[in-house]
Amino acid sequence: MHQPADPSPAPADASPSPSPSASAAASAAATAAAHDPFVRVRGAREHNLRGVDVDVPRDALTVFTGVSGSGKSSLAFGTLYAEAQRRYFESVAPYARRLIHQIGAPKVDSVTGLPPAVSLEQRRSSPGSRSSVGTVTLLSNSLRMLYSRAGTHPPGAGRLDSDAFSPNTAAGACPSCHGLGRIHRTSEELLVPDPALSIRQGAIAAWPGAWQGKNLRDILEALGHDVDRAWRELPAKDREWILFTEEQPVVTVHPVRDADRIQRPYQGTYTSAHRYVMRTYADSKSATLRARAERFLEDSPCPACEGRRLRPEALAVTFAGYGIAELAGMALSELDGVLASAPASGEAARVLAEDLRSRIRPVTELGLGYLSLDRTAPSLSAGELQRLRLATQLRSGLFGVVYVLDEPSAGLHPADTEALLGVLDRLKEAGNTVFVVEHHMDVVRHADWLVDVGPLAGEHGGQVLYSGPPPGLAGVARSATARHLFGTGAGAAARGPVRRATGSVQLEGVDLHNLRAVAARFPLGVFTAVTGVSGSGKSTLVGQVLAREVGERLAEPDFPVRRLVEVDQKPIGRTPRSNLATYTGLFDVVRRIFAAEPQARARGWKAGRFSFNVAGGRCETCQGEGFVSVELLFLPSTYAPCPDCAGARYNAETLEVRHRGLNIAEVLALTVEAATAFFAGVPAAERSLRALEGVGLGYLRLGQPATELSGGEAQRIKLATELQRLRRDHTLYLLDEPTTGLHPADVVVLLRQLHGLVDAGHSVVVVEHDMAVVAGADWVIDLGPGGGTAGGRIVASGTPAEVAASGAGRTSAYLARALAGSA
Repeated sequence: MHQPADPSPAPADASPSPSPSASAAASAAATAAAHDPFVRVRGAREHNLRGVDVDVPRDALTVFTGVSGSGKSSLAFGTLYAEAQRRYFESVAPYARRLIHQIGAPKVDSVTGLPPAVSLEQRRSSPGSRSSVGTVTLLSNSLRMLYSRAGTHPPGAGRLDSDAFSPNTAAGACPSCHGLGRIHRTSEELLVPDPALSIRQGAIAAWPGAWQGKNLRDILEALGHDVDRAWRELPAKDREWILFTEEQPVVTVHPVRDADRIQRPYQGTYTSAHRYVMRTYADSKSATLRARAERFLEDSPCPACEGRRLRPEALAVTFAGYGIAELAGMALSELDGVLASAPASGEAARVLAEDLRSRIRPVTELGLGYLSLDRTAPSLSAGELQRLRLATQLRSGLFGVVYVLDEPSAGLHPADTEALLGVLDRLKEAGNTVFVVEHHMDVVRHADWLVDVGPLAGEHGGQVLYSGPPPGLAGVARSATARHLFGTGAGAAARGPVRRATGSVQLEGVDLHNLRAVAARFPLGVFTAVTGVSGSGKSTLVGQVLAREVGERLAEPDFPVRRLVEVDQKPIGRTPRSNLATYTGLFDVVRRIFAAEPQARARGWKAGRFSFNVAGGRCETCQGEGFVSVELLFLPSTYAPCPDCAGARYNAETLEVRHRGLNIAEVLALTVEAATAFFAGVPAAERSLRALEGVGLGYLRLGQPATELSGGEAQRIKLATELQRLRRDHTLYLLDEPTTGLHPADVVVLLRQLHGLVDAGHSVVVVEHDMAVVAGADWVIDLGPGGGTAGGRIVASGTPAEVAASGAGRTSAYLARALAGSA
């Protein structure tokens, strides 16, 4: 590893002076470590790290770089942040530890000089539906206080406290919709889609299937209703009662006698279709049943509060002429303008308005001024959520801590990245240490210190290649980062001449979210990049409007697109039981191979025996999980490898069957790269594995749980799944920021695949911020000029050179720079 000499002495490495007691020696060592300007890691072995030793300065901006899967997150989050958290929890009362999620102690020999740490990750789990921009940033608290203390209340009305302005409290929530702003309703048209059918023929589609549906039909018949008459011919009052009654009459049912068994009379309780659907949607623990129930519901604004979520008395209070719901629905940049121009109405109003503006400022500075306070958190991207939390930290006043950030530039236009660098500098200047895992070369260049991990991914990575100031990385020949940071790597735009379109899809009069009367032409047979600042309308135009238009027209005989494939960054599964092999279908091939082994055939085992998701071949102690929960008194539950299968997930008998010397658990532990050699000559397996290698995922293990995969990895797995079943029919591929989470070296690999799809006669449309990718496109559609209400229109379209030369919007200058760099 290349590591410059420390610019200051390192007392932590010096031998302690002889002392009269062990405690005095420990105290001296702690004092020395406190004065050491470096965080020193020794023997880090988390995930693929190979006994890493590295020193990182405090009070500086350090960027951890390396190709995807190299181990940089294992060092920054899995080791440094995890160790800081472990030390903090040692000071917390044992009982209190049970209430806080812990990520476990890292595998490391020692870490010295480490201050307390704050982690700002791109969480893949979605916040609750009541969570919003306002609650994430705490801006809602300030706005509620402003209305409580400085709002204009109606004559004769008492002053309301801040809780009365929150839809998440009993004091403020609209009683009709419980503060959600929307209600779910059923209708006869939804519950009975085909009124020509009789009840016996299944007219009431919302009822459950199998015996439950038959039971409800039999009960209705016992109550005297005609279940063989067409639904539309039944009296209106009977139809209303059958579908919507809240009554639950009990009646004796005499089932029709079956030929092979005798069914005795029983007491049946009737439940209306409406009651069944609402109860299932609200209470069922089955996601499948809830999703089915949702098909029979329509979502509409609450008629009582008109979607504003609050009680009438709170909605009647105004500030600067606006109700609180109106201000909460404004873009933050617009809200800031309203607060700035609000007439002074007392010291409380002035102080509270200024406080609110000071909290809005860092959010808009990070390019999120297009968001409104009432925008729900589940609708935000992981990058937007992380930047909101980062903006909140700027106001926290903390100093002397380590901030660990996970790709804060994700989803940012180059113009917004410049503002991000200013925010990171301010965190550092406030007396903090900033660790950033990052792929964006502009952020890497801005760092005070680089830790480059590699040289490759997975088992071929896990080494620190360099630790020091950025210029020193130029001399590290094995570093993929160096080749791109200093311009010696193959650029993403290195490709042939611009292709000519073979057709187009035209969108006219698009009105959705902030898009207003937009007309857009998407050429076919080429690579199209859709650009624009955050919130300009890119994802709406591509992921919603274009996808819907194409999807609805696929059946038209003369429509030029025959197939639509959307490749997003949503997880491929939400539990550890989902993995790369199960998603791609490779696991089916592997199980069939093991079932064909002589030992399995002799025992009569089928492919199902080799699944860890069903009883039979799996270890029943851990139910095929590979680990068990260990309950500890006054401590949080922890997880340990299963004592029976030692993490293999299968029982001993199943593991006796081997294919080419390996059992099923050992095969799942192979990397994609190793499995490609192992399954050479098996076409069904080779096709999946080569597709995964082709998108740069050779380092992943076949059985790697879906919960351990990043959004970028999940997206590339989906793309590989499509590549392995590539068809000749003209396919339109839609990808939303496919380079997010990718090192420039991985971007080159990914683009080789995407451009290969176009060369094979298909069309690719990407929403993208990476100007090197945009420079290599055939066609560019740039939205803007700003975000939110300041965006939503096409400011330029054409070839990359034409858009760069247009001077329109905020993309052109950055695109021109990228084209010049790739020339």
